[in-house]
Amino acid sequence: MKRRDLVKFAAGVAIGWPVFTTHAQQPVRPVIGFLGSASPERWADRMQTFHQGLSEVGYVEGRNVAIEYRWAEDHNDRLSALAGDLVRRQVSVISAPGSTPAAIAAKGATTTIPIVFAVGSDPVKVGLVASLSRPGGNITGVTTLTAELDPKRVELLHELVPTNTTIAVLINPTNPALAEPTAKDVQAAARILGRRIYILQASTERDFEAAFATLAQVGAGALMIGPDAFYTSHAQRLAELALRHATPAIAAVREFPMAGGLMSYGGNFLKAHRDAGVYTGRILKGEKPAELPVEQSTKLELVVNLKTANALGLTVPLLLSARADEIIE
Repeated sequence: MKRRDLVKFAAGVAIGWPVFTTHAQQPVRPVIGFLGSASPERWADRMQTFHQGLSEVGYVEGRNVAIEYRWAEDHNDRLSALAGDLVRRQVSVISAPGSTPAAIAAKGATTTIPIVFAVGSDPVKVGLVASLSRPGGNITGVTTLTAELDPKRVELLHELVPTNTTIAVLINPTNPALAEPTAKDVQAAARILGRRIYILQASTERDFEAAFATLAQVGAGALMIGPDAFYTSHAQRLAELALRHATPAIAAVREFPMAGGLMSYGGNFLKAHRDAGVYTGRILKGEKPAELPVEQSTKLELVVNLKTANALGLTVPLLLSARADEIIE
């Protein structure tokens, strides 16, 4: 550098003038496409644990990663279009935790963008992955295998209300990947116990009243609420209706007894969302979905609301209460 140029350089540095006309560009933030079947208000606790998982691998929204949210507001028929929108946005990875229909919609929208799911179903049975250990393709995630526990939930209802002869089962027809296996599995479990199953359907809030009104008409003395993200979003409403209709009911998620329902038995979806956040972050760091085995959450929770049991005039057997992971009094 010539002496004259050196003087200009030093003067520019001293007074803060830009020395060069070209500047190093800031690195572009990766973008996560988040596909949710419900709404951010109803999934606030799950979103918190998802962000926790992301932060554990070094990603914080607004700091070094951006997130594009798409919410179906409990309308499964919107998920395919929302997933397609994220693909057109060319996000770095699609995270679709908490809903089997969302995961299926994401897989149907792209074969190249990495996808992370967190589902209660068996991802092999519903066609998300080839196997748990070697998922293959562009998709992996977490499963709580909650849907596989439908027979056990029927057994728990039988144990709590042994004189009941008919158990109603509520399923969501817009989620056939879960609804159809649920109907089949509970029928098989009921035959072993000598009980009759009556299938009820509800896919909107308006359907709830009609479904519960049918309980008395068919002589159902207990209700099993099928595993479904829509039902989780409306746990409060379902708990209120079960109490109003004096119906012992069990659901797959702890949100139900926490809202005043009688009982739940299933996996821990808060942890599943945290694990989905971790996997999403690991993929952003360069790991391939095909090389990340599907995680299986082995922690199962039995939650019993004794206050609701008393309101229903039920006595919870000592053996059942002893097995409970949490008792709400």
